Amino acid sequence: MKRPGHVTSGPYAPPPPRRALHVTSGGARLYAEIHGPEGAPAVVLAHGWTCSTAFWAPVVRDLAVDHRVIVYDQRGHGRSPAPGTGGYSANALADDLTAVLEATLAPGERAVVGGHSMGGMTIMAAADRPALRERAAAVLLASTGAADLPAESRVIPLRTPQGRRRAHRLMLGSRVPLGPVSPVTKAALKYATMGAGSSPEQVEACARIVHACPTGVRGHWGRVLYGLELTGGAARLELPAEVLVGTADRLTPVVHAQRLASVLPDCRRVTELPGLGHMTPLENPGAVVTRLRALVAEHLAAEPEESVRKPSGKKADTAARRKGGNTDGNTDRNTDRNTDRKTDGNTDGKTKGEAA
Repeated sequence: MKRPGHVTSGPYAPPPPRRALHVTSGGARLYAEIHGPEGAPAVVLAHGWTCSTAFWAPVVRDLAVDHRVIVYDQRGHGRSPAPGTGGYSANALADDLTAVLEATLAPGERAVVGGHSMGGMTIMAAADRPALRERAAAVLLASTGAADLPAESRVIPLRTPQGRRRAHRLMLGSRVPLGPVSPVTKAALKYATMGAGSSPEQVEACARIVHACPTGVRGHWGRVLYGLELTGGAARLELPAEVLVGTADRLTPVVHAQRLASVLPDCRRVTELPGLGHMTPLENPGAVVTRLRALVAEHLAAEPEESVRKPSGKKADTAARRKGGNTDGNTDRNTDRNTDRKTDGNTDGKTKGEAA
C-alpha cells in the first residue's frame, strides 16, 4: 500500500530499518520497524494521532546508534491498514501495543516504552495488560493526557470548558480533507501543534506526516480521543514513569502532565520544555532522547538478569515506596517530581537538578 508521506532527506527523514515486519493484533495488521544493533537495550515507541513511524525519525536516528529501537504504525496510520468501523477504541490500541511487544522482544526481554500523545494514551490503556507489566521496565509519557482532552485544549481558545468541548469535538471528528501541503496549511498546523520557534524544516516534516493520514482514520480516532477516560489506567500503571510536555502545547497543555504526575503510582520526573508545542519529539528530539536514555540506564541497562525474568520485583519495589519504605537507589517520588518540574529556561530537555 502506498500511503506514507514524509520528507525523504535531511534529519527528519526516516532512516532505513534493520528489519521491517508485520504484526497481527486481533485481525489488524500492523507495520513495525526495528532499528539499531541486535542485542542492544530495547526501546519501543508508539506515535500519536495522525502520525506514523516517520514521526520518530530524528529520535530513532540518534537513539539507534546504541539501542534497539522498535517503532510501529498505529492501526490505520502509515503502512498499517485501517480497521473496520468496530476497530477503533482504547482497548484496540492496548491490544496492538502488547502484540508488538510480544512479537519484537525476545523471551524474558524487557524494554523502555515511550508514547507520544495518543501513543502515551495507548500505554495507559494497556496498564492492566500482563504483557505490558512483564515487558516494560519503565515508560515515558510525552505530550499526552488521560481524560477530558477537549476541555483543556487551547487550539480553539474559547473561555469555558463547555465551549471548548463543543468546538474541539467538531475538530477532532472532522473528515474534511486537509488538502495538499501548502504555506497556509503549514501555518495552521504550526499554530495548532508546534511552538513558535519550530523551524520550517520541522513544520514541513510534520505537515507531510499529518496530511498523509486518511481522513476517515483521522475522524474515527478523533472521536475516540474526544471521549477518552484513562485516569484509572494511569493510576494502575505500576511502572517507573516519566512525563514530558511542552509549555506551549495547545492540544495537551501542561495541566494534563500535572494531573498525570498526581495519579501515576511511580512518577519519577516531570520535564517541561519551555516554548515547545505538542510535537515534542520533532521539535526537540534531543530532549526526548535524553530522557529515554536515562530511563534505559536506570531501569533497563543496569537491571539484573533475574529481574528481567521476574518483573514482579519492580511491582514489589513500588509497593514498598507506597508504604514509606526505601528501595535501593530510589529517592522519594514527590521530591523528584517537584525538583524536576522547575525548568531552567532552556529547551535542551535539561531541568534544574539535572547534570549537564
